[in-house]
Amino acid sequence: MGYKRYIVKRLIYIIPLFLGISILNFSLMHSAGDPIRLMTLGNPSPNIGEVRENLRIYYGLDQPIYVQYGIWLWRFLQLDLGTSFYSGRTVNTIIGMYAWETIKLQMVALILALAIGIPIGIYSARKQYSKLDITITSSAIMGISIPIFYMGIIFILIFSFYLGWFPSFGAHSLQELRYPFGSYFLDELWHLVLPTVAIAWVSMALYIRLVRSSMLEILRQDYILAARASGLSERTIIFKHALRNATIPLITYIGISIGLLLSGAPMTETVFTWPGLGYLYVNSVTQLDFPVIMGINMIITLIILGVNLITDLLYGIIDPRIRYE
Repeated sequence: MGYKRYIVKRLIYIIPLFLGISILNFSLMHSAGDPIRLMTLGNPSPNIGEVRENLRIYYGLDQPIYVQYGIWLWRFLQLDLGTSFYSGRTVNTIIGMYAWETIKLQMVALILALAIGIPIGIYSARKQYSKLDITITSSAIMGISIPIFYMGIIFILIFSFYLGWFPSFGAHSLQELRYPFGSYFLDELWHLVLPTVAIAWVSMALYIRLVRSSMLEILRQDYILAARASGLSERTIIFKHALRNATIPLITYIGISIGLLLSGAPMTETVFTWPGLGYLYVNSVTQLDFPVIMGINMIITLIILGVNLITDLLYGIIDPRIRYE
């Protein structure tokens, strides 16, 4: 089966999977509580019951849940994610305002984790059981064990509260006078440091462990011994032959980790008060703003499904032995 047929087959498979996830999300979201009651909490109006009923009719919450889902799905197919219960703005507009900050934070952290984790993992595999290898392995285990939100709090206490080197919240300074050297770009980088390092620390620890274990297995293969016997340089053996075969499990985990990064965004962005989709998601959940919650959930779902498809296609590019049948 060629690439085109495989892609079509996967896309057909994605459709029922997406529908199943959307139905589950929609059902769980509506079982969380009554957004109208929360919206009118503390309202002293004597006819509050009538007000609530009118609001339910206005937002379509008086209809059966399957009707509400059908309306949402029809709008989604038209790229309309609905309107926020609280701000009155379209969900498309709200997500567009917050999405870039999440993409910027997560992608920088991912690139940093890969750029540091892969070389360290390779070096650790080459120097197996050395003092440096034991130090790297122990540090990686520590990085995996510490929750990212706790790591973020520690970073804020040390580098922001005690040392005062970096800001503790936000993506930008509130006043232009606080821009480093008067540069908006440097101000962005200044705010990126702590949340990026916190995310990259945890991801990097996983990449180091994965690359190390994959390289250890491949370096014991017969074709590596044959390459060394033929006089090839160690650099060529490592980066041209061994690393390419070790990349397949790494690509698999990168695809998974993108989903993990996005699902962990609410925790990270809340700790650093980062104005991204994660921070928006937490606020929307506390307000039971169903359209925003559903919009973010399904965008993340589409991203994860798309990344998994791309990951599967990359297997055949990296390893020609893989066929799509």
